[in-house]
Amino acid sequence: MVVRPTRVLTYEDYARFPDDGRRFEVIEGEAFMVPSPEVAHQELLQRLFRYIDRHVESNGGGRVFVAPLDVLLSDVNVVQPDVIFVSDERSEIVGVKNLRGVPTWLIEIVSDPVRDQKVKRDLYMSFGVDEYWAVVPKPAMIEVHVPGLAANVVEPPARIRPACLPGLEIDLSELFAD
Repeated sequence: MVVRPTRVLTYEDYARFPDDGRRFEVIEGEAFMVPSPEVAHQELLQRLFRYIDRHVESNGGGRVFVAPLDVLLSDVNVVQPDVIFVSDERSEIVGVKNLRGVPTWLIEIVSDPVRDQKVKRDLYMSFGVDEYWAVVPKPAMIEVHVPGLAANVVEPPARIRPACLPGLEIDLSELFAD
């Protein structure tokens, strides 16, 4: 659901939204209500987070977060990606309440193909995120976007290695297992 404002919304407006359990994102000054994810989405999110978190815990390199956590790309772009990786080199963006700036790697588990595979992909790329993954549950695949390179689609039984976190390898057969 899109809430069309009569003016461009800012983070200040967003911060005043009622705390009624509904989640919103603001993209280019427009508010988008984000429905609660389905169970399969959450299970996939947990498996993906565990892969990344274990690697970061063992090897360092940054910090990994899961939604809901506000990422302020700008005053009129406030998003809550499913998984967020902030490298040590960008640690200054980590605040007490949110992230203010561009994370290193963003991951969305696709629930709305237009929003996640087009609108948010274009937004993240325009802000210079190093790597963006759109994880599509069915059919199982991951679209990998890195600035300056053509999109790459990876499917099970392949293993995937993020460019921004050397040494991490994710077995897609395990990730997408029912």
